[in-house]
Amino acid sequence: MASFKGWRYAAFLGGFVGMIGLTLYPIAISPMMDSSEYKSIQKETRKNIKIEDIQPGNMKVWSDPFDRKKPQSE
Repeated sequence: MASFKGWRYAAFLGGFVGMIGLTLYPIAISPMMDSSEYKSIQKETRKNIKIEDIQPGNMKVWSDPFDRKKPQSE
């Protein structure tokens, strides 16, 4: 096995890290930067599903727990 020293070691290490980055880009980074494609796919596949019908255990459909009620004016 070859032993890398100096700039060859840095080039090997940089190439290795670069290949990992290129592999992860379409899987993890790209969907986070532009999620519009995935949102449209999700909207299309869920258009005939009623959330109330598939909610398990007769539980209430999710709502925002941090939504504050507006004070009633007198």
